[in-house]
Amino acid sequence: MAVVGGGPGGLYAAALLKRQDPTREITVWERNAPSDTFGFGVVLSDETLGGIRDADPVVYEALRRELVRWDDIDVVHRGHRTTSTGHGFAALGRRRLLELLHARCADLGVRLRFRTEAPPAAVLAGDHDLVIAADGVHSRTRETHAAHFRPRITTHRCRYIWLAADFPFEAFRFEIAETEYGVMQLHAYPYSTDSSTVIVEMREEVWRAAGFHELDEAESTARCAKIFAEALGGRELRANNSTWTAFRTVANARWSHGNTVLIGDAAHTAHFSIGSGTKLAVEDAVALAAAVAAHPALDEALTAYETERRPVVESTQRAARASLSWFEELAGHVDRPPRRFAFDLLTRSRRVTHANLRLRDPAFTAAVEADFGCPPGTPPMFTPFRLRGLTLRNRVVVSPMDLYVAEDGVPGDFHLVHLGSRALGGAGLVMTEMVCVSPEGRITPGCAGLWTDGQAEAWARTADFVHAQSPGTALGVQLGHSGRKGSTRRMWEGIDQPLPEGNWPLVAASPLPYRAGVNQTPTALDRAGLTAVREQFTAAAHRAARSGFDLLELHCAHGYLLSSFLSPLTNHRTDVYGGDLTARLRYPLEVFDAVREAWPADRPMTVRISATDWAEGGTTAADAVAIARAFADHGADAIDVSTGQVVPEEEPAFGRSYQTPYADRIRNELGVPVIAVGAISSWDDVNSLLLAGRADLCALARPHLYDPHWTLHAAAEQEYRGPAAPWPAPYRAGSRRPPTGRRD
Repeated sequence: MAVVGGGPGGLYAAALLKRQDPTREITVWERNAPSDTFGFGVVLSDETLGGIRDADPVVYEALRRELVRWDDIDVVHRGHRTTSTGHGFAALGRRRLLELLHARCADLGVRLRFRTEAPPAAVLAGDHDLVIAADGVHSRTRETHAAHFRPRITTHRCRYIWLAADFPFEAFRFEIAETEYGVMQLHAYPYSTDSSTVIVEMREEVWRAAGFHELDEAESTARCAKIFAEALGGRELRANNSTWTAFRTVANARWSHGNTVLIGDAAHTAHFSIGSGTKLAVEDAVALAAAVAAHPALDEALTAYETERRPVVESTQRAARASLSWFEELAGHVDRPPRRFAFDLLTRSRRVTHANLRLRDPAFTAAVEADFGCPPGTPPMFTPFRLRGLTLRNRVVVSPMDLYVAEDGVPGDFHLVHLGSRALGGAGLVMTEMVCVSPEGRITPGCAGLWTDGQAEAWARTADFVHAQSPGTALGVQLGHSGRKGSTRRMWEGIDQPLPEGNWPLVAASPLPYRAGVNQTPTALDRAGLTAVREQFTAAAHRAARSGFDLLELHCAHGYLLSSFLSPLTNHRTDVYGGDLTARLRYPLEVFDAVREAWPADRPMTVRISATDWAEGGTTAADAVAIARAFADHGADAIDVSTGQVVPEEEPAFGRSYQTPYADRIRNELGVPVIAVGAISSWDDVNSLLLAGRADLCALARPHLYDPHWTLHAAAEQEYRGPAAPWPAPYRAGSRRPPTGRRD
């Protein structure tokens, strides 16, 4: 067996494979000297250490004697130091880790070839049974065989440098420096009784403005020590082949090629702000050795290794992406009060949550809750929120969900039961599906509408039920027009596919089909058409008010008609409604103004937008802020921040709460209330987003399909019995979780 690269992952893989079968001939090639290393300390989780213990107790015992442990995180921001405890870290020097692994490999009989460039993996593959490419983020193996591994490498927007301090920090320290050039941050942690790792990071433009691009290693090191002199107590920093670099996220479509397999940074990277590089590499080694032991056929072993590791790695990479994005956008977070800022930082990756912190550090979490305004014993999600003349009793929204079961636009019993049951289920606000303003504005033949008085009367039946049977629950209507995405089959019959017969003509901002060759080409709205559609929205708003809805949302997202004016990918007009963003906003704002005038003054009105198209050349996060500002200036009471579904070639970065950073930016840059949506699946997520200041309300769709009483059950699971989540009288006997049998 051949191992290319003598970092922790490669060395540990070699040791484990040799320990399994001493007859194996294993060689590790490392182009550097044994004492050469980059960086300083490494952090290992208890989970990783447990895997090491089970795989090789000898290595575990050697590590255990070297580890430095601590529990606290210090967040220093604008002169305030906020400490959170109970986190549990373990670290040691990277050089010492390598020394321990060198010794273990030597004891087991692994051949270590230092200062020696490994032969190409293709050459090694010819006379070795297994080739392990542990050759790092710049892997030659991966690049040579890129056609097979299909790497995706993303370079991010911050520059960072690894340094060290010759004293131990008492905690994992995050410190923010707001300089004349921009925001800079320090990440520091102890790795021995006399040393700490110190990472300084900042946006590329800040790095250049500060002149770091013109400084050598010694000058950069001295400059960083000066900027963070207070954290360092005036002491110097130390470098070790330290260079400024931009982090690169590495992902591969495949991790193996024949008898060659990638591990560690060669296969995947995750941002250092969640301390995962060495952890992932070591865990790869454990999994690979176990797979080889369990599967005599190599192809089966490599498949088993990747099958086990890929979901774990991808989950870690999603958390790392959320964390690095938070630091990239740090300037947008610094105006939060000290404790909220600390909570926001601690929960940035979504792996640490409100519930985690309540267990780890009850005092800190209670203080954050008090700052938020939570009455004693009240979770954040059960605090009220006011929009214009409407006070919502809690922060949970049943997100709009298309049902496609209306007859000629008339909502029926299914709508009554669907919306009524969710209202009885405790949410503060229950939203209808997109209700269409005209027959031609439907997505499918089953879409509900408000273009006739009969439809309005049917909606009034549902509103009356909600208000009578679930007093305190607000019912909202979402008005929209399908635009170029109309005249399609119901979702379960073929999403976005045209009807087999009975299609109606479509209109849009520009004559662009949603899918060329599949969907029909719409007609670009002319002046008469623009006026007619605006009047349809106005008439629908009048009917919605008479039906008894408490809130109205204008749908300007997901590629439907008004959204098609906003995105440069779908608006190619050359008149006053096309061109720059100000022009593209003109028609949606005209419709908004007309609807706002028709809608009762004391009832709130929100707007749903797609904050990004997830496609090159489309709406950007900065555009989303400008769009939200325009609607807020025209009287929108809140912005419902969704993303995508504008063009079929989109590439969303799916993940838990993946859309919330866009809501966060709009809320905190503009000071306008926002509704966060997008894979928010637990009450813990809701509490975390609210306390961190990323959202004012949280909209959930699929969880409410799974459980109509999601909000009441969230209250029960948190042992909350207050006025924000009252159980209907006939249901009170079920307000406690039923016993499920013996647990012993």
